[in-house]
Amino acid sequence: MGLLLKVFIPLLGLAMAFYFYSAPENFNEEMLRGKRVIVTGASSGIGEQMAYHLARMEAHLLLTARTEAKLQKVVERCLELGAASARYVSGSMEDTTFPDVVVKEAENTWGGLDMLILNHIGQSYFNFFNGDVGHVRKLLEINFLSYVAMTVAALPMLKESEGSIVVVSSIAGKAGNPFVVPYSATKFALDGFYSSLRHEFILDKVNVSITLCILGYIDTENAVRAVSHVIKDTPAPKEECALEIIRSGALRQRELHYPPRSVGWLVLLRAIAPDFLDSLIRSGYHVENVRR
Repeated sequence: MGLLLKVFIPLLGLAMAFYFYSAPENFNEEMLRGKRVIVTGASSGIGEQMAYHLARMEAHLLLTARTEAKLQKVVERCLELGAASARYVSGSMEDTTFPDVVVKEAENTWGGLDMLILNHIGQSYFNFFNGDVGHVRKLLEINFLSYVAMTVAALPMLKESEGSIVVVSSIAGKAGNPFVVPYSATKFALDGFYSSLRHEFILDKVNVSITLCILGYIDTENAVRAVSHVIKDTPAPKEECALEIIRSGALRQRELHYPPRSVGWLVLLRAIAPDFLDSLIRSGYHVENVRR
């Protein structure tokens, strides 16, 4: 046992160092200058902040979300910040034709695409699973199948540009979390699809990168309003999160873990101590504040 510990503890330390300190390096904002980028879910939260960062980097932007009035304001701000160009397409990802509409707009406007950032999510609840299969089906359509449809539609242009796909996911798509059963299911689906697709790209010598962004608790308005009374943790800043997503995509990283320490711990514990991780997750909630 003593020998085992002598071997295991240093290895654990190395693994921790990898997870905690593997943040993107050698990033230069010039990487995004003039790049043609689609950002979905861009009217608020992380998507809005990504649009502003990309605008400062002088990228060409095509933004999507449900609310046209909000998108108009974001586009105006992007132009003020220095975007090479900025436009929007409003609509709902519940409409199965909308992904093709968005990608066609990019093709007609730019004739190509360099980066596809998939960030949108459907509305769900934060509570015990209520058995509503219809809601799970609807959420899968928005949070998963529309991502697949956007990817399929954009792939010919991304292959031509040797571009990047950036998928905004969640720690709930790596480790099961209570009170978000339908949401967690959709995020696990994203991990399975894009991790498998990455293999096929490599085997088929397709030079399109896939970056999965595994996010923890971020201080977006929607997240704080929905869960702040239940989650004991302190949310991380959306502005920094948005910048890290862009950096990771530009550097063609396999995964981003943000915040790096908390998400890195969880991902590592899932592999080496899943039962302990489960108890740790459950301890992070004020369950008495969950209203059934």
